[in-house]
Amino acid sequence: MLEYLRSLLDEPWKPVSRPALLAWLVFYIAFLAYAFSAHGAFLFIDNANLVVHEGGHNLFSWFGPTLCLWGGTLLQWLVPFLLAAYFFTQRQTAGFVFCLFFFFENWLYTATYMADARAQALPLVTTGDPDFVEHDFYAIFSSLGVLDYDTKIAAVVRVLGWCGMIAVVGWLLVQNYGRLVGKPDLKGGSNHAV
Repeated sequence: MLEYLRSLLDEPWKPVSRPALLAWLVFYIAFLAYAFSAHGAFLFIDNANLVVHEGGHNLFSWFGPTLCLWGGTLLQWLVPFLLAAYFFTQRQTAGFVFCLFFFFENWLYTATYMADARAQALPLVTTGDPDFVEHDFYAIFSSLGVLDYDTKIAAVVRVLGWCGMIAVVGWLLVQNYGRLVGKPDLKGGSNHAV
């Protein structure tokens, strides 16, 4: 296993063409601006996150009530993370960055939900009986004895989500800087992918 990881790290990343790189950078910068302008409100991508979140409750319900409760957030974070891990093993730059970026974007959505634990002002969605709907983070934070810190925990999660998204875009830039400015690569090529 260790040898496999070493060999994987020695593999070069698949190149991203200059036009594709520019398009991806425009997309990520536009999305970051959109997310920033929303000030923690529901983003359009959160519709997909919500479906995965609710599916997580159903999937993890097979493992008991605790994992059922945590399962929404677990699956919501696992799906983009595992997809990023797959693209990492394939050394596919664009897929890796996209999935890791939206892994961290999920943290913004989760932070909004966490911050609502005491107030419970957000509308709740359930795949079960609506008469027995429960706020995940009210229950989670109550059981952990940290309910009074819901907004502080949410603020840390939100900052980490922003840092992760920005770091991923920064890595994309650093990884492809030569291609972006049109410099030849170290092997004497043009650094332009097809």
